[in-house]
Amino acid sequence: MRIPRPTKRVVAPVCAILGILAAWQGACSAGLVPNFMLPSPVQVVAALVGDLPLLCQHLLWTLAEAALGLAIGVAVGFAFAVLMDRFETFYLAFDPLLTVSQTVPTVAIAPLFVLWFGYGLLPKVLLVVITTFFPVTVALANGFRSVDQDQIDLMRTMRATEWQIFRYAKLPAAMDQFFSGLRISATYAIVGAVISEWLGGFWGLGVYMTRVRKSFSYDRMFAVIIIISALSLALMRGVDVLERICMPCKRAERNDQQ
Repeated sequence: MRIPRPTKRVVAPVCAILGILAAWQGACSAGLVPNFMLPSPVQVVAALVGDLPLLCQHLLWTLAEAALGLAIGVAVGFAFAVLMDRFETFYLAFDPLLTVSQTVPTVAIAPLFVLWFGYGLLPKVLLVVITTFFPVTVALANGFRSVDQDQIDLMRTMRATEWQIFRYAKLPAAMDQFFSGLRISATYAIVGAVISEWLGGFWGLGVYMTRVRKSFSYDRMFAVIIIISALSLALMRGVDVLERICMPCKRAERNDQQ
């Protein structure tokens, strides 16, 4: 019996994850790895359930920082991409700077933000903005420039304004790349928020990880990692849903391919 492709896409990764967890549990149960270095999956789940109320409180803070920073980062990235497309001088001036900005590790920037802005919400949101606006900017800028020049020339011969060219030609052409960049930014938002919390704060998953690390509670560390991964996957799924809403034609194409 042949298994349908959509079913394989679900069954294959589930089986792989279950196999990894079984091997992990077996290695820990057999004593191949010291328990204080690598807790078993059972211990991780027990720590997750035991600290769930406290983890939910920290999760809300991290999610708020990530959501606020992501929203600002997307807005800033969109504005930069539009300016880079509209003004060639702006593009030539800031395109190298955007590339150079990504060579600076966020871990090196975070202590400076804490020093300048304290331990509150602002430095964490700023770090998320820095880590999320670049993928959106690059994706949109490339999408705007991917429009066929003949199409733009045709619209100009029909006396279309620059706004009309942007609205009906460039923006639709860039939507596919925009959502690709948004998926990357969504995962960066959670990671950026957690990194900023490592270096100072009162609430958040990063603060929780710092506290349990100092007490060598690695089962709780793994529990936080599971939450961060699940949260990142949920945000990516949310981007997929938003893409289907904004681009119904692409959803129809996927259905035809299946």
